[in-house]
Amino acid sequence: MAQGTATAGTAPVCVVTGVGPGNGAALARRFAAGGHRVAMLARSGDRLAELEGAIAGAKGYATDVSDEQAVADTFARVRRDLGPVRVLLHNAGNALFGDFLTVGVDDLEKAWQVNTRALFLCGREAVRDMLASGSGAIVVTGATASLRGGAPFAAFASAKAAQRALAQSMARLLGPRGIHVAYVIVDGVIDMPMTRRFMPDRPDEAFLRPDAIADTVYHLVTQDRSAWTFEVDLRPFGEKW
Repeated sequence: MAQGTATAGTAPVCVVTGVGPGNGAALARRFAAGGHRVAMLARSGDRLAELEGAIAGAKGYATDVSDEQAVADTFARVRRDLGPVRVLLHNAGNALFGDFLTVGVDDLEKAWQVNTRALFLCGREAVRDMLASGSGAIVVTGATASLRGGAPFAAFASAKAAQRALAQSMARLLGPRGIHVAYVIVDGVIDMPMTRRFMPDRPDEAFLRPDAIADTVYHLVTQDRSAWTFEVDLRPFGEKW
C-alpha cells in the first residue's frame, strides 16, 4: 500500500517494531494477510518505503523506538492514520557481541535501550488503546540469551534477560485485564540472504524461516483466552539445546 493510502476502519491495527528483511517483514506480511492494518516501525525510511510497496495494508513509520518522544509521536500518527492499536509485535533488537572483559559500556547501554527500554516505551503506548477496549496482544521476539548468558554475549544476554523479565511483569499485570503478553524465544540462525552468505555450507534445515516464525506469532495472538501461552521456543531440529 502506498504511503498515505491507509485509512482507519474496522480492521484491527498491528504495530511491528524492528521491521527489516527477516522476521520484521515476515510478521508484517502475515498480519496484513490476516486482515490487520500494519504499522511498520524501523530506523530506515528507505527500507520501509520498499516494504510498503510490497505489502498491501502496511504503512511505514521511520522511528527510533528507544526514544520516548519519537515513540509517543509515532503512535499518535498511527492512531490518526490507522486507528487504535490492538496488537504490538516488539521485534526490535540488536546483537552486540563481546564478553565481559571486552564489551564497551556504551554497547551494554545500547543493547538495553533497544531490547528493554523500547519494549517499555512501545508497550506503554500500545496498552493505552488495549486497556480502553479490554483486549489486545503484545508479543516479544526474544532469544535463548534471555535464559543463559554465553561468554561472548555479555551485553546482549543481559538486555534480553531484562526484556524477558519485563515481559513477564507485563503479562501478570495485563492478563487479568484482557491483554495477552507472550515471549517467543528464537533459538537459531534466521534464514536471510546475509546469513546464507556467512554460512554457505549449512543445510536448509539448519535455518529458521521467518515466515514460519510469523505463523507461530500469529497463532499466539489468536489464542483463546482460556489457554494463553506466555513463552514458546522456536528452533530447527538440528539446533543444540
